[in-house]
Amino acid sequence: MTERGCLLLFAALGFLLGAWNVPLFDLDEGAFSEATLEMLDSGNYISTTLDDAPRYDKPMLTYWLQGISVHLLGRHELAFRLPSILCATLWMWLIYGFVREREHERGEALVAAGAVSLGLMSSIVGHAATADALLNLLIASAGLDIFRWYERPRRRLLMRVYLAIGLGLLAKGPVALAIPGAASLIFFASQGRMRLWWRAVLDPLGWLLIAAVVAPWVTLSLHQDGGTFLRHFLLDHNVGRYEDTMQHHGGHWWFYLAALPVIVLPFTGVLRAALWPQDGHDTFDRYGLIWFVVVLLLFSFSATQLPHYLLYGATPLFVLIGRHHRQVRWRRLALLPALLLLVLLAALPWALPRIAAQTHRAYEFGVLTLAAPQFDIAYARFAGLAVLIALGAIAVAPRRWPLALLLIAGLQAGLIWGVAAPRFARAYQEPTRDAALRARDLRLPTVSYRTHLPSFSVYRGAPTPSGLPAPGTLVFARIDKLAALHDALPGVEWSTEFQRGGVALLRRAP
Repeated sequence: MTERGCLLLFAALGFLLGAWNVPLFDLDEGAFSEATLEMLDSGNYISTTLDDAPRYDKPMLTYWLQGISVHLLGRHELAFRLPSILCATLWMWLIYGFVREREHERGEALVAAGAVSLGLMSSIVGHAATADALLNLLIASAGLDIFRWYERPRRRLLMRVYLAIGLGLLAKGPVALAIPGAASLIFFASQGRMRLWWRAVLDPLGWLLIAAVVAPWVTLSLHQDGGTFLRHFLLDHNVGRYEDTMQHHGGHWWFYLAALPVIVLPFTGVLRAALWPQDGHDTFDRYGLIWFVVVLLLFSFSATQLPHYLLYGATPLFVLIGRHHRQVRWRRLALLPALLLLVLLAALPWALPRIAAQTHRAYEFGVLTLAAPQFDIAYARFAGLAVLIALGAIAVAPRRWPLALLLIAGLQAGLIWGVAAPRFARAYQEPTRDAALRARDLRLPTVSYRTHLPSFSVYRGAPTPSGLPAPGTLVFARIDKLAALHDALPGVEWSTEFQRGGVALLRRAP
């Protein structure tokens, strides 16, 4: 297969597979998609709402891209996810091109591309209808061009860095400037090239380019609400997210060290060779390590921690994995973490019923009870075959190392996105979607009660405010919130319009 064919296959397995037939996942996919729909329906392209309440989480670039996709393709899952799929594919291509410039063997560039497209967390981000694939593309573009600028200072490269940072600010805010800025400062200082760094940082044309990208939206936002959106975004969702735990996503300083081996699966066994190559670190190795460590430290001490934050520093890791993967000595052993994940996935038909039987929380019990039958004998056959092929790949790994590594990566992506994710979604997300479709058919006013699953509003086709239902109206709720709903409205008669898995749709009697 040609290199281009390999890259297209990687993107199809890692980013596209399942994107068109799996319901939107809550919380994030539902929230972004509903905010995009409300933007389109309201004609307000300056700030976003979610279920008619202001949403200050992110700037507007992702919503604009999703809006274009929805306008062209219609209101369905693939349209919401397409911007992320394309951005993740460009991210992969960017890393491939960077490694291809520097390595004589094509295997190095292909392994680097496989690491970003088939790695566990990066493939999740590439599937998800959120801002993260876009931000990773832009941080990668800025960071890699900074190193190219270090090697050969050219104005075109510097303007590309500034453009990527400007778009990153419009996609997710100050993190797009903080990461390349801090990493480049430490690297240039360590190389004794601070004069070159200051030359780049003080370039007036670059700052004019950032202003040209960001200032129009900032100006319109200030005019629209007097700075309310920007104030909440910067203080609550940047400073506040760093200083205080948000949405129960707290952690410990060691969280990302523990998460890293899982985040890069199935390339976990290559990490040691990537971070500590046998022939020592060259200039890019040092730059890549600084970039990665800056991100690791930045988010390790954040009060809000999510696994995908570490991906902002994973671009250099993917490059290093590609460049140094041949230095892995114990190649069969290096593939055991990937095999373990495949075995765990193959064990789901036996594990899920037992986990469900031990769960005492109503919502989780409803989801797991519905999920268990989905992982049937057909799933077990697919998963078992994947394990057998992986064992064959491990057997030949010492002689056919890049092929074995990429084959197991493809098996992991195919099993997760082609087989496991659609089955899990039938239990976790399809009930929410089907409840929304039932509510849409009934054409009655609808509220949600102590339940934040915004994909319900996407599929219902209308914002769903939170609160208690009026007589004759509908209420959507998780099943573990129904007792509280009955306590809040004692003596009220209810009829169940829909209940499956972990959610229910009730109609209050007139």
